[in-house]
Amino acid sequence: MAEAGAFCQSGGPAGADRPPVKRTLPAPGNRKPILVVLGIRPGARPGHPMITGRKQESMDHINPTRRSFLYGTTAVVAGAAGIGLFAKIADAMEGETIVGTPGKVTIQRFTDLGKSIGMATVDKVVKSEAEWKAQLKDDLTFRVARQEGTEQAFTGPNWNNHSPGLYRCICCDNALYLNDTKFDSGTGWPSFWAPIAKENIVATDDTSFGMVRTKISCALCDAHLGHVFDDGPQPTGLRYCMDGVAMRFIPAPAT
Repeated sequence: MAEAGAFCQSGGPAGADRPPVKRTLPAPGNRKPILVVLGIRPGARPGHPMITGRKQESMDHINPTRRSFLYGTTAVVAGAAGIGLFAKIADAMEGETIVGTPGKVTIQRFTDLGKSIGMATVDKVVKSEAEWKAQLKDDLTFRVARQEGTEQAFTGPNWNNHSPGLYRCICCDNALYLNDTKFDSGTGWPSFWAPIAKENIVATDDTSFGMVRTKISCALCDAHLGHVFDDGPQPTGLRYCMDGVAMRFIPAPAT
Protein backbone atom coordinates (compact mmCIF):
# COMPACT_ATOMS: atom_id res chain seq x y z
CA MET A 1 0.00 0.00 0.00
CA ALA A 2 1.22 3.48 -0.78
CA GLU A 3 2.22 5.46 2.26
CA ALA A 4 -0.38 8.18 2.60
CA GLY A 5 -2.73 9.85 4.99
CA ALA A 6 -6.10 8.28 4.31
CA PHE A 7 -9.50 9.81 4.12
CA CYS A 8 -12.71 8.45 2.70
CA GLN A 9 -15.20 10.18 0.43
CA SER A 10 -17.39 9.37 -2.53
CA GLY A 11 -15.87 9.58 -5.97
CA GLY A 12 -14.14 7.63 -8.69
CA PRO A 13 -10.49 6.88 -9.39
CA ALA A 14 -8.17 9.76 -9.98
CA GLY A 15 -5.63 9.96 -12.78
CA ALA A 16 -2.08 11.14 -12.37
CA ASP A 17 -2.85 14.35 -14.24
CA ARG A 18 -6.09 15.09 -12.46
CA PRO A 19 -6.00 18.67 -11.14
CA PRO A 20 -6.50 19.36 -7.45
CA VAL A 21 -10.10 19.76 -6.32
CA LYS A 22 -10.89 22.99 -4.51
CA ARG A 23 -13.67 22.96 -1.94
CA THR A 24 -14.85 25.45 0.62
CA LEU A 25 -15.85 23.87 3.91
CA PRO A 26 -18.50 25.69 5.92
CA ALA A 27 -17.38 26.59 9.42
CA PRO A 28 -19.68 26.59 12.47
CA GLY A 29 -20.48 29.75 14.37
CA ASN A 30 -18.76 32.88 13.19
CA ARG A 31 -15.68 31.15 11.80
CA LYS A 32 -14.74 31.88 8.23
CA PRO A 33 -15.15 29.13 5.61
CA ILE A 34 -11.98 27.14 4.93
CA LEU A 35 -10.69 26.64 1.40
CA VAL A 36 -9.35 23.14 0.93
CA VAL A 37 -7.23 21.91 -1.96
CA LEU A 38 -7.47 18.15 -2.25
CA GLY A 39 -4.68 16.26 -3.98
CA ILE A 40 -5.87 12.77 -4.92
CA ARG A 41 -3.52 9.82 -5.06
CA PRO A 42 -3.31 8.38 -8.60
CA GLY A 43 -5.05 5.04 -8.90
CA ALA A 44 -7.08 5.40 -5.71
CA ARG A 45 -10.02 3.03 -5.49
CA PRO A 46 -13.54 4.46 -5.75
CA GLY A 47 -14.74 5.47 -2.32
CA HIS A 48 -11.25 5.19 -0.82
CA PRO A 49 -9.09 7.92 -2.38
CA MET A 50 -6.00 8.98 -0.50
CA ILE A 51 -4.12 12.22 -0.45
CA THR A 52 -0.46 11.95 -1.14
CA GLY A 53 2.24 12.59 1.42
CA ARG A 54 3.42 11.40 4.76
CA LYS A 55 2.98 12.93 8.19
CA GLN A 56 0.35 15.63 8.26
CA GLU A 57 0.94 18.81 10.24
CA SER A 58 -1.95 20.05 12.37
CA MET A 59 -3.55 23.47 12.49
CA ASP A 60 -3.81 24.30 16.17
CA HIS A 61 -6.91 26.46 15.81
CA ILE A 62 -8.93 23.62 14.27
CA ASN A 63 -10.29 20.87 16.53
CA PRO A 64 -10.16 17.29 15.15
CA THR A 65 -13.65 15.74 15.08
CA ARG A 66 -15.31 12.69 13.53
CA ARG A 67 -13.28 10.26 11.51
CA SER A 68 -15.30 11.44 8.49
CA PHE A 69 -13.25 14.63 8.32
CA LEU A 70 -11.34 15.38 5.10
CA TYR A 71 -7.59 15.61 4.77
CA GLY A 72 -6.45 18.38 2.44
CA THR A 73 -3.16 19.67 1.16
CA THR A 74 -2.57 23.40 1.49
CA ALA A 75 0.27 25.60 0.35
CA VAL A 76 1.45 28.03 3.02
CA VAL A 77 3.87 30.82 2.22
CA ALA A 78 6.26 31.58 5.09
CA GLY A 79 8.13 34.87 4.66
CA ALA A 80 9.58 35.16 1.19
CA ALA A 81 9.87 31.42 0.69
CA GLY A 82 6.93 29.16 -0.16
CA ILE A 83 6.83 26.10 2.07
CA GLY A 84 4.42 23.28 1.18
CA LEU A 85 2.72 21.84 4.22
CA PHE A 86 0.21 19.05 4.55
CA ALA A 87 -2.59 20.25 6.82
CA LYS A 88 -5.45 18.46 8.44
CA ILE A 89 -8.69 20.27 7.69
CA ALA A 90 -11.59 19.38 9.94
CA ASP A 91 -15.03 20.61 10.73
CA ALA A 92 -14.70 22.13 14.20
CA MET A 93 -18.01 20.83 15.53
CA GLU A 94 -17.75 18.12 18.16
CA GLY A 95 -20.16 15.19 18.31
CA GLU A 96 -22.58 14.33 21.07
CA THR A 97 -21.13 12.50 24.05
CA ILE A 98 -21.60 8.73 24.01
CA VAL A 99 -22.40 7.82 27.61
CA GLY A 100 -23.26 4.18 26.88
CA THR A 101 -26.44 2.17 26.37
CA PRO A 102 -27.84 0.29 29.38
CA GLY A 103 -28.37 -3.43 28.96
CA LYS A 104 -26.57 -6.76 28.75
CA VAL A 105 -23.88 -7.81 26.28
CA THR A 106 -22.06 -11.06 25.64
CA ILE A 107 -18.32 -10.68 25.07
CA GLN A 108 -15.30 -12.95 25.07
CA ARG A 109 -12.93 -12.47 27.98
CA PHE A 110 -9.15 -12.58 27.58
CA THR A 111 -6.15 -12.53 29.87
CA ASP A 112 -3.45 -9.92 29.32
CA LEU A 113 -1.53 -12.66 27.49
CA GLY A 114 -4.32 -12.82 24.92
CA LYS A 115 -5.64 -16.21 26.06
CA SER A 116 -9.41 -16.65 25.96
CA ILE A 117 -11.10 -17.44 29.25
CA GLY A 118 -14.53 -17.92 27.74
CA MET A 119 -17.72 -16.02 26.96
CA ALA A 120 -19.48 -13.90 29.57
CA THR A 121 -22.77 -11.99 29.61
CA VAL A 122 -22.27 -8.79 31.59
CA ASP A 123 -23.81 -5.38 32.18
CA LYS A 124 -22.75 -2.74 29.69
CA VAL A 125 -20.61 0.08 31.06
CA VAL A 126 -22.59 3.32 31.28
CA LYS A 127 -21.32 6.59 32.77
CA SER A 128 -22.32 10.22 32.64
CA GLU A 129 -20.41 12.72 30.53
CA ALA A 130 -18.79 14.13 33.67
CA GLU A 131 -17.73 10.66 34.80
CA TRP A 132 -16.16 9.85 31.42
CA LYS A 133 -14.30 13.17 31.41
CA ALA A 134 -13.00 12.51 34.92
CA GLN A 135 -11.85 9.00 34.01
CA LEU A 136 -10.23 9.78 30.67
CA LYS A 137 -8.73 13.12 31.74
CA ASP A 138 -7.02 13.85 28.41
CA ASP A 139 -9.26 16.00 26.21
CA LEU A 140 -8.31 14.28 22.95
CA THR A 141 -8.98 10.83 24.37
CA PHE A 142 -12.40 11.96 25.57
CA ARG A 143 -13.30 13.54 22.23
CA VAL A 144 -12.20 10.46 20.29
CA ALA A 145 -13.64 7.71 22.47
CA ARG A 146 -16.80 9.43 23.69
CA GLN A 147 -17.56 11.96 20.92
CA GLU A 148 -16.46 10.08 17.78
CA GLY A 149 -13.50 12.36 17.18
CA THR A 150 -10.17 11.35 15.69
CA GLU A 151 -6.50 11.72 16.38
CA GLN A 152 -4.19 13.15 13.75
CA ALA A 153 -2.39 10.58 11.63
CA PHE A 154 1.14 9.64 12.72
CA THR A 155 0.68 11.30 16.13
CA GLY A 156 -1.29 8.80 18.22
CA PRO A 157 0.19 6.07 20.40
CA ASN A 158 1.17 2.72 18.91
CA TRP A 159 0.58 3.55 15.23
CA ASN A 160 4.07 2.19 14.54
CA ASN A 161 4.20 -0.37 17.34
CA HIS A 162 4.70 -3.95 16.20
CA SER A 163 5.74 -5.52 19.49
CA PRO A 164 3.74 -8.54 20.73
CA GLY A 165 0.88 -7.59 23.00
CA LEU A 166 -2.81 -6.95 23.53
CA TYR A 167 -4.94 -3.85 22.95
CA ARG A 168 -7.80 -3.11 25.35
CA CYS A 169 -10.47 -0.41 25.25
CA ILE A 170 -9.23 2.71 27.02
CA CYS A 171 -12.66 3.16 28.63
CA CYS A 172 -13.60 -0.29 29.91
CA ASP A 173 -10.64 -2.67 29.35
CA ASN A 174 -12.56 -4.85 26.90
CA ALA A 175 -10.07 -6.87 24.82
CA LEU A 176 -10.01 -5.61 21.22
CA TYR A 177 -6.96 -6.61 19.16
CA LEU A 178 -3.75 -8.61 19.27
CA ASN A 179 -0.59 -7.22 17.73
CA ASP A 180 -0.39 -10.51 15.81
CA THR A 181 -3.01 -9.09 13.44
CA LYS A 182 -1.50 -5.60 13.22
CA PHE A 183 0.09 -4.47 9.95
CA ASP A 184 1.70 -1.36 8.49
CA SER A 185 -1.05 0.31 6.46
CA GLY A 186 0.98 3.47 5.82
CA THR A 187 -1.94 5.61 7.04
CA GLY A 188 -0.51 6.67 10.40
CA TRP A 189 -3.22 4.93 12.46
CA PRO A 190 -2.99 1.51 14.15
CA SER A 191 -4.38 -0.97 11.62
CA PHE A 192 -5.44 -4.59 12.10
CA TRP A 193 -6.86 -7.24 9.79
CA ALA A 194 -9.11 -8.75 12.48
CA PRO A 195 -10.34 -8.11 16.04
CA ILE A 196 -9.45 -10.50 18.82
CA ALA A 197 -13.12 -11.60 18.96
CA LYS A 198 -16.00 -10.49 16.75
CA GLU A 199 -18.28 -10.34 19.83
CA ASN A 200 -16.12 -7.62 21.41
CA ILE A 201 -16.74 -4.96 18.76
CA VAL A 202 -19.80 -3.54 17.03
CA ALA A 203 -19.88 -2.46 13.37
CA THR A 204 -22.51 0.07 12.30
CA ASP A 205 -23.15 2.14 9.20
CA ASP A 206 -21.74 5.67 9.20
CA THR A 207 -23.27 8.01 6.61
CA SER A 208 -21.94 11.28 7.99
CA PHE A 209 -20.63 13.89 5.55
CA GLY A 210 -22.36 12.17 2.62
CA MET A 211 -20.06 9.13 2.82
CA VAL A 212 -20.94 5.50 3.43
CA ARG A 213 -18.52 3.77 5.77
CA THR A 214 -18.55 1.34 8.68
CA LYS A 215 -17.61 2.59 12.13
CA ILE A 216 -16.32 0.35 14.89
CA SER A 217 -17.32 0.67 18.54
CA CYS A 218 -16.54 -1.21 21.72
CA ALA A 219 -19.31 -3.73 22.45
CA LEU A 220 -19.00 -3.27 26.20
CA CYS A 221 -19.07 0.53 26.61
CA ASP A 222 -19.92 1.89 23.11
CA ALA A 223 -16.62 3.78 22.87
CA HIS A 224 -15.79 4.97 19.36
CA LEU A 225 -12.68 3.16 18.08
CA GLY A 226 -12.42 3.97 14.38
CA HIS A 227 -13.60 2.54 11.04
CA VAL A 228 -13.14 -0.63 9.01
CA PHE A 229 -12.34 -0.68 5.28
CA ASP A 230 -12.13 -3.44 2.68
CA ASP A 231 -8.60 -2.69 1.49
CA GLY A 232 -6.66 -4.72 4.06
CA PRO A 233 -4.41 -7.77 3.67
CA GLN A 234 -5.38 -11.43 3.64
CA PRO A 235 -6.73 -13.52 5.20
CA THR A 236 -9.66 -11.14 5.80
CA GLY A 237 -9.03 -8.35 3.28
CA LEU A 238 -10.10 -5.88 5.95
CA ARG A 239 -8.36 -2.89 7.52
CA TYR A 240 -9.57 -1.98 11.00
CA CYS A 241 -8.28 1.59 11.17
CA MET A 242 -8.27 2.49 14.87
CA ASP A 243 -7.46 5.54 16.95
CA GLY A 244 -4.46 4.85 19.18
CA VAL A 245 -5.80 7.00 22.03
CA ALA A 246 -8.94 4.83 22.19
CA MET A 247 -6.90 1.76 23.18
CA ARG A 248 -4.48 0.70 25.90
CA PHE A 249 -1.57 -1.49 24.86
CA ILE A 250 -0.36 -4.27 27.15
CA PRO A 251 3.01 -5.61 25.99
CA ALA A 252 3.60 -9.34 26.12
CA PRO A 253 6.12 -10.43 28.79
CA ALA A 254 9.67 -10.79 27.55
CA THR A 255 10.71 -14.38 27.00
